[in-house]
Amino acid sequence: MTDLITIARPYAKAAFDFAIEHNSIQAWQTMLGLASEVSQNDQVKNILTSDMKPESVAKIMTDICKDVLDDYGCNFIKVMAENKRLYLLPEVLTLFNQYYLEREEVADVDVISASELTKTQLSKIAEAVEQRLSRKVKLKCQIDESLISGFIIRTGDMVIDSSIRGRLNRLNDVLQS
Repeated sequence: MTDLITIARPYAKAAFDFAIEHNSIQAWQTMLGLASEVSQNDQVKNILTSDMKPESVAKIMTDICKDVLDDYGCNFIKVMAENKRLYLLPEVLTLFNQYYLEREEVADVDVISASELTKTQLSKIAEAVEQRLSRKVKLKCQIDESLISGFIIRTGDMVIDSSIRGRLNRLNDVLQS
């Protein structure tokens, strides 16, 4: 997996830089998303790994994705096909999206709660975490009833546990020491 990411990185970076330059990030996310999905189809995978000429492989991919690809997207597919790298499209998409999040300075934040949180609660959590991290946040909410009450916030190395289960565990640790 790491090797694939390393090989995919220059393609993702080139696509991202081009998208930034032409103010077309959303369009590129859509193009790469569809091309990535198509490349994962079993029949298409067989074509991508066959001994077929790169021009033919590129033509097949661009024909399948023609409703979404613009001229630049078609050229991108052709370049990847010439280098026999179309199988890397899922990794290219992943890296492209990472570059986008880094550029937007958006942090993915997991919020695990005992019950569903209201919009007001979520906005307060988002505001507090944005202040603490000095960047925009994107909340991913999950429900875990074993928390009893409260919530856990995770982003990167930071964990904020304000759940009853967490407090009971900490109390238990103190009592046993």
